[in-house]
Amino acid sequence: MEKKITQVFLLLHLLAEVVVSAKLTSFAQDFRVTWADAHIKQLQGGSAIQLTLDQISGCGFASKSKYLFGRISIKIKLVSGDSAGTVTAFYMNSDTENIRDELDFEFLGNRSGQPYTVQTNVYAHGKGEREQRVNLWFDPSLDYHTYTIHWSPYIVIFYVDEVPIRVFKNNVRRGVPFPSRQPMGIYSTLWDADNWATRGGLEKIDWSKAPFYAYYKDFDIEGCAVHVPLSSRVAAAMWCGANWWEGLEYRHLSASQARLYRWVRLNHLIYDYCTDKSRFPVPPPECLAGI
Repeated sequence: MEKKITQVFLLLHLLAEVVVSAKLTSFAQDFRVTWADAHIKQLQGGSAIQLTLDQISGCGFASKSKYLFGRISIKIKLVSGDSAGTVTAFYMNSDTENIRDELDFEFLGNRSGQPYTVQTNVYAHGKGEREQRVNLWFDPSLDYHTYTIHWSPYIVIFYVDEVPIRVFKNNVRRGVPFPSRQPMGIYSTLWDADNWATRGGLEKIDWSKAPFYAYYKDFDIEGCAVHVPLSSRVAAAMWCGANWWEGLEYRHLSASQARLYRWVRLNHLIYDYCTDKSRFPVPPPECLAGI
């Protein structure tokens, strides 16, 4: 009897550690500064923030919780003017070493008048090298735009203003790792990456234009917050249950989304690891899966 009571207590304790999160109310409530506290300024009562990059430091922040699946959106106004060499990153990361899972948005700055490039990448069970780059079809420094990561057990979709720019399906049956067992935190950084970010490092940061600013607001997290280790997909399903982002209609692009996705790929995709024969003479198996 005592053993059963203990098991029930442990189960209730674990379930208490998992919640489905809704919209955030303030930066301080759900995020923490990870480095250079003086370079992150809260605005509008904490509902928005300003990140600063100068010759002293960049900066970064992270969510206080980790999440297992969900839809994560942030509105960002990127560095304006001559942003070459700067990188503003918004990503999810399991914060583990050898078997890291990660879903990346990296916004690569450019010389004034040139398009901003967004690089996406997917790490699963420690394997990355899945870079794709898209030139944005607008100036993301003039106003806020919404950047979204939709992550379910079936698919990962990267959106820009609800336009899908990257799809990574669960192809475990093809032998392709998929991030499905490790909760991930939400991270963002503004940093100096002029050794690679703009034209492969040819364009350097013009520090006479510093400081550089990026602005964030409307932190919207709908996800399963997990504060306990989960060792299997079965355990993940047990703790998180069924949520809307796992529904049948969200396991693939709709017809209208597929048209937008093809438009992006035809008109704005400038690099895809799937077609880089110098790196991959034989395309990786996930590249043959389509959308």
